[in-house]
Amino acid sequence: MYAIVNTGGKQYKIHQGDILRVEKIPGEVGSPVSLDRVLMFADGENVSIGRPVLDNVAVKGHIVEQGKAKKIIVFKYKRRKRYRRKLGHRQQYTAIKIDSIEA
Repeated sequence: MYAIVNTGGKQYKIHQGDILRVEKIPGEVGSPVSLDRVLMFADGENVSIGRPVLDNVAVKGHIVEQGKAKKIIVFKYKRRKRYRRKLGHRQQYTAIKIDSIEA
C-alpha cells in the first residue's frame, strides 16, 4: 500500500512506516500531522487517482525532527568586473514518520 502526496510544492511516494523529510511544517516534535493533499492511492489491487486530489484518503503521521539541511554555497561572479558575492544557505526541514494511510 502506498500513496503519492503533495506538500511544500513537491510530490512524494510514501509507504507506511517511512520517514519523510519535507519543507518546514510548524509544530513540535511528537505532534501529529495530517497530509490531506493525496494525489494517488494504491492498495495492491486497486489504484485511485485524484483529479486533482482524493477527498476520502488521508495520511497520518507525527513529527520526528525539526532541523536544517547541509549548507549550500551560492557564489555569484562576473569576470573582469571585480564582482564577487558569496552567500550560504541552510534550508529548514521537518522529518515526518508516516503512521497510517487511511482510505
